[in-house]
Amino acid sequence: MPFTSGPAPAPLDSGLVAKLERLSFPTLGHYLEEGFADFGIRRLAGSTRVVGRAVTVRITGQDSTVLHHAAGWCEPGDVFVIDTGGDTRHAPVGEVLAATLSFRGARGVIVDGVVTDLDEVERFGLPVYARGSSVLTTKLLSLDAGGVNIPVVCGGVAVNPGDVVLADRNGVFFAPVAVVEAIIDTALADDAEEPELVESLRQGAHLGDLTGASEAVAGFGAS
Repeated sequence: MPFTSGPAPAPLDSGLVAKLERLSFPTLGHYLEEGFADFGIRRLAGSTRVVGRAVTVRITGQDSTVLHHAAGWCEPGDVFVIDTGGDTRHAPVGEVLAATLSFRGARGVIVDGVVTDLDEVERFGLPVYARGSSVLTTKLLSLDAGGVNIPVVCGGVAVNPGDVVLADRNGVFFAPVAVVEAIIDTALADDAEEPELVESLRQGAHLGDLTGASEAVAGFGAS
């Protein structure tokens, strides 16, 4: 399939971003089942959390031409989400790509594959998530293939340009803006209750009593 390019996605609403910056990302797992990348994609460089809009890139085989092109148009707040087509041998992201994205204000990069130059990448502070690392890199082969700002798959999740990307030490989450907007206030309220819950546990309370689990268990098998 020849190279395909879609329109740049709209920026995320600043109010939504501010709420997401306060959120404990795993709280979303209390309410949602979809959007969570598989555990093989882990943070390999950087230490900060990622909140941003998805800029999607699909590369083909060993060729990173499309990625180099897209990186030059990175905007502040972008998170590059790279679909390698299942290639876990060739690293499309290394020192130069990380430098480019960092200098242009990217919030992070998520690669469904491997990366390289980890020691050098660390200097830029850019959070980089991938399945592993390799010294075998992609090449600039100028193949008419792949795409930018098109639907991709990353970590088993379908990702569209403009989707919300959240990532931290625990893992990576992708979702349409509407999904996140619908749940964010509930999730933040849940987070706000946790300190009181933890304090009650410190004072000797039983977790099942606090959450209602013990009451549910007591009703198992009741006629």
